[in-house]
Amino acid sequence: MTETKALKYAYYSGCVAKGACKELHASTTAIAQALGIELVALTKATCCGSGTFKETDELMEDVINARNISLAEELNLTVMTQCSTCQGVLGRVNDKLKSSDSTRKDEVNALLNTQGHNFQGSTEVLHLLWILIRDYGLENIAAKVTRSLSNLKCASFYGCYLLRSQTVTRFDDPFKPESLENIFRAVGATPVYYEGRVQCCGWPISSYAPKESFSMAGRHLTAAIAAGADCIVTPCPLCHLNLDSRQPEVEKVIGHKLGIPILHLPQLIGLAIGIEPKVLGLDRHIVSTSSVLQKLALQ
Repeated sequence: MTETKALKYAYYSGCVAKGACKELHASTTAIAQALGIELVALTKATCCGSGTFKETDELMEDVINARNISLAEELNLTVMTQCSTCQGVLGRVNDKLKSSDSTRKDEVNALLNTQGHNFQGSTEVLHLLWILIRDYGLENIAAKVTRSLSNLKCASFYGCYLLRSQTVTRFDDPFKPESLENIFRAVGATPVYYEGRVQCCGWPISSYAPKESFSMAGRHLTAAIAAGADCIVTPCPLCHLNLDSRQPEVEKVIGHKLGIPILHLPQLIGLAIGIEPKVLGLDRHIVSTSSVLQKLALQ
């Protein structure tokens, strides 16, 4: 185990972790406390827009997210997200305004300045997954493990935004990533590979093309099960919604039972470092996580 420096981040929770997936917020703050990572909540931050603002008004997306980033800059802290979509949108705006000509940055700041904020381009936007690997370290995570996950086979589901939204700042190969699988190994679980782990879950089209969305999700879930996975682990709450909360609807569309648990990344880590399942919100899922808990002799 290597010595870790004091880690402190501006915590951008995102909307879903405070609403439909409250267990994500609970498990993120629980593992941060257990690992000694200090989170300073950006209480005045707003929704990133999840990519929809850009479709009609790109300047609005830039201004809103530049403001979110400026809140962290005012604290002299790196932004931490635990949502692939938030990471993609905030990170894309951060990259763009850092590298764009001054005209765009000046246009954004002219609007921000009216509210007392200013985007400087002085900080990073990092997903929890990246922070755990780059800043905390896999070796240090492994040293914190108190509960064996050696009996658990985990399939990853990265989410599109985490892998391919940013073209400047990239942490992993967008088509052959290994960061989640490296986390699995660090906590003693066995990675399971299947084609769908780097593809879209179908959430973005679920509101207007549910059959197609659920067919996509069903294809990935079926492939993960066929590959021998006990569960799927995702760093994206929107992927979690389509794969977990909509799984009963997915089953109706594809015509067969699935029943594979979907875990948020911090829930898996929390289990490995000894945090109780209820604290991690594992009782809040639509698809029961009991099969995972039984594998770990927790039920």
